[in-house]
Amino acid sequence: MQTVIVELTNQNALALLQKLEEMHIIKLLEKNNDSNQKLSEKFAGKLPVDVADELQKHISQSRKEWDNNI
Repeated sequence: MQTVIVELTNQNALALLQKLEEMHIIKLLEKNNDSNQKLSEKFAGKLPVDVADELQKHISQSRKEWDNNI
């Protein structure tokens, strides 16, 4: 098997590729995530602000407790 990357230049192209997959001629794969992307950029905005703030407080408190126990 050979894997190729294709850039779709027409809206109908995806439908054609999906039909080819239904006919078991090709298999569509998920796009790989850009490994050069920072995790902070990748996950930015994934948590609601209030949940993120609570998580940050918990992490800070855990670090303080860890440092006090060493």
